[in-house]
Amino acid sequence: MVSNPALGVLFHWLGGLASASFYVPYRGVKGWAWETYWLVGGIFSWIIAPWFLAGLMTKDLFAVLSEAPARAVFWAFFFGLLWGIGGLTFGLTMRYLGMSLGMAVALGLCAAFGTLMPPIFAGTFLTQVLGTSSGRVIMIGIVVCLSGIAVAGLAGLAKERTVSPEQQRESIKEFSLKKGLAVATLSGVMSACFAYGLAAGSPIKALTLRHGTATLWQGLPVLIVVLVGGFTTNFVWCLILNVRNRTGRQYFTPAQPDAATGPTPMISNYLFCALAGTTWYFQFFFYTMGETQMGRYGFSSWTLHMASIIIFSTLWGIGLREWKGSGAHAMRLLTLSLVLLVGSTVVVGYGNYLAIAR
Repeated sequence: MVSNPALGVLFHWLGGLASASFYVPYRGVKGWAWETYWLVGGIFSWIIAPWFLAGLMTKDLFAVLSEAPARAVFWAFFFGLLWGIGGLTFGLTMRYLGMSLGMAVALGLCAAFGTLMPPIFAGTFLTQVLGTSSGRVIMIGIVVCLSGIAVAGLAGLAKERTVSPEQQRESIKEFSLKKGLAVATLSGVMSACFAYGLAAGSPIKALTLRHGTATLWQGLPVLIVVLVGGFTTNFVWCLILNVRNRTGRQYFTPAQPDAATGPTPMISNYLFCALAGTTWYFQFFFYTMGETQMGRYGFSSWTLHMASIIIFSTLWGIGLREWKGSGAHAMRLLTLSLVLLVGSTVVVGYGNYLAIAR
């Protein structure tokens, strides 16, 4: 299959749109604690959707997983466990900082670690990245992306100085800059482990190709392994919170009617969680498709993914009025960040094109 960086960028934009959008359906969940709706949605994200689509789109899925090298399966699962910690704190980041600022801080760190560490550990950073013209163009794109993320963070700080606490909590009910920055930092570093898990699962990709899977879908079996690791971390933590907060009954029994909110809408809660979880999975469904189009610089997919997420999460944040009353300075910074992020995807895509055109 011939690589097509332009198509790869499009796939990564679709993945970014899915990732930026997944939290929106959770806003429709009523009467459930965070740990309850997070786990219900996660079952669709990490178990149902990955197995269903991999079973549908790949060949001999169970044979591939059973024949996969134990070392590849272990490391893909292990990095999935670590990524699960990032996923947990990512949800808290959204609660404390909102979609725009939360994703900018967490994904900025995630972009830096997730993009640069794989080629560094593989020993190809100096030769394949800095040592080639196409690799240097890609590095410029990465720097532009990180600059855009930094500007998005500055926009969030400008908003913090302008908007009153009452206005902040009107759009983000649990807004807390101090808590949000702490969990966003942990989330960003640990979330980068997803990229390491996908890299560790490369032998599984090779195996599924030998079984006859189309190149475009080769990453789907690896996603199963990485996401099982992420599910394990999230499952354990959510159950601990269910026990601690006595919220386990929410899965099965509607809460007593509340004068303000009324009875818990169980069916719609499950439907919203299913929609959120499935939408979340599609970010990596499209990510693995995009990665197949980027040629030998597949590591640059992580930058494209992060940039796309922040672009669309920022647009969602504007649409949901999270930036209401932020002031002209904050909005100028936000606009500049969008320009830089969109530009970074173009530059990275062009760098991959240069590698193919040579």
